[in-house]
Amino acid sequence: MDAVFDHSGPGVVASGLDRARLAWSRGRVRQFRTAVLLCLLAASVVMGVAIDPSVFPVTALMVPLLLGSLVLNPRQLPWFVGWIVVMVGVALWLQDERTGRIMAVAVIEVLMAAIVLVTARRRSSLGVAGNTGESMFVDLRDRLLNQGGIPALPGGWRVESALRSASGTPFAGDFLVATVLDDDTRLEVVVVDVSGKGDAAGTRALLLSGAFGGMLGSLAPQDFLGAANDYLLRQGWEEGFATAVHLSLDLRSGRFSVRSAGHPPAVQRHSGSGRWGVLPSAGPVLGLIDDAHFEVAHGVLGHGDAVLLYTDGMVERPRRDIEMGLDRMLGQAETLLHGSFVGSAERLVTSLGSPDDDRAMVVVHRR
Repeated sequence: MDAVFDHSGPGVVASGLDRARLAWSRGRVRQFRTAVLLCLLAASVVMGVAIDPSVFPVTALMVPLLLGSLVLNPRQLPWFVGWIVVMVGVALWLQDERTGRIMAVAVIEVLMAAIVLVTARRRSSLGVAGNTGESMFVDLRDRLLNQGGIPALPGGWRVESALRSASGTPFAGDFLVATVLDDDTRLEVVVVDVSGKGDAAGTRALLLSGAFGGMLGSLAPQDFLGAANDYLLRQGWEEGFATAVHLSLDLRSGRFSVRSAGHPPAVQRHSGSGRWGVLPSAGPVLGLIDDAHFEVAHGVLGHGDAVLLYTDGMVERPRRDIEMGLDRMLGQAETLLHGSFVGSAERLVTSLGSPDDDRAMVVVHRR
């Protein structure tokens, strides 16, 4: 029998720590170098003001101030803002004539410095510079959207999804998570509507999408909503509830099960008759009660059949009953999906629902 040796040891650990320390020190040096360059840029502007104010006005100090607000970290930015204020004072002192216009420009410069400082204090809770914080939010947004991406499916199946937020941004209280399990033979999809809407619900949706994605791939279908309910109860949020509909589909036989938690019911289209049927699953809203029980609806998707999963923004509008909204959605779906399911989710979300609410739609079609 061959022996297997572990060559890792104290030397390897020490080497890893050394590399980490080296990377950290390089980052500190890079930040210090950036701050010094910005200070030199501000000093150069003041020298230009002293040489020829018509070419280098005091307002040119706005440039290093703006750059500093973008690239300096919260610990460096306050003293850099102070440096800019000092440079404004020096520039005024170097002026031959301190007219009212020049004084007004200086006051505006100081006011802008104060605004940058206040903004930096608000960002200090993140501990990152302005552009870094924006990059983090972009990365989080991309992760949220990727979490709802539909995985590759075997031939004969098509799944499309679409999402619209009430605020028009990619952050929404509605989201979906999908995965394929058991050697590409089982599709799991969950559509969730977090309490609130738009950006206000986007942060909770981001957290839940990661948690639900982990549970969806590791739990049996009958256990998912119960685990999601327990997770929400543990969060202790003031608006800590959500509705969800969960589809588990066998990609070989077409058999599926649907469970919902306070969510509008899934609907199935039978290609033979062309009729739509509501899948009668029910259960309490997630995050409100312990030991919740969720009813299940079973069915089979034959060739040409489809299942729609959606959020209440697709069927609810002010002063309109949800049953009327569901009837309208099914009528529109029959028109829009007739003959082709390509782009079906996008067409339905665009033509239906309330623009003042988040909307999500998933269309599962067996060709």
